[in-house]
Amino acid sequence: MGALGRMRIGPKIDDGGSATLHRASVPEWRMKAVFTTGEIAEICKISQQTVIRCFDSGRLKGFRVPGSKFRRVPRTELISFMKQNNIPIENLDSGKRRVLIVDDDPAIVDMLTDLLGRDGRFDVKSASNGFDAGALTKEYKPDVLLLDYLLPDVNGNVVCQRVRSDPELAHTKIIIVSGAVAPSELEKLRAAGADDFIKKPFDIEKLIERIAELCSSVY
Repeated sequence: MGALGRMRIGPKIDDGGSATLHRASVPEWRMKAVFTTGEIAEICKISQQTVIRCFDSGRLKGFRVPGSKFRRVPRTELISFMKQNNIPIENLDSGKRRVLIVDDDPAIVDMLTDLLGRDGRFDVKSASNGFDAGALTKEYKPDVLLLDYLLPDVNGNVVCQRVRSDPELAHTKIIIVSGAVAPSELEKLRAAGADDFIKKPFDIEKLIERIAELCSSVY
């Protein structure tokens, strides 16, 4: 870390953010997918000039906003940069949002667990049936419940009703995932407390984006 320096010096540079120095909240950083150089300076506790030099030299990988000079860095590249330079990632990773995946298809569970885990913003647990989902939901208190509609022992609307009847889970957002659900069933799911419905097969990037959006609305 010595070569980067730890001192924050000088005013914030206009790189697509506010012209004044502003510290984003940790929950905002926690859920962001792309960062400005000013935000990176705050997170890494280094000067924005240092961040820009690292970006321009290729040590910090990212892209420029089309049609502008503004630099942007994807979350995965920021994490890689922080690890390479021994910068603590507490501000970025502390308080990860909890996601509970409930699906009886091991391939889907494994894929989602891996991708959400590698994203860096989420702590992930899973269950394969409604009974285990009920017990784990009470214990884990997820921010987002990713729920397959057709489980071996119960349908998704029943799980929704159970979650919504528990005051301690009032913050939990529920996404129903299924291959085929009739319009009338969708209305029942929303009435039971589902926040969104995503049809299989789904676009994984859009699903992760939706999970992040719902997590951001929790607090």
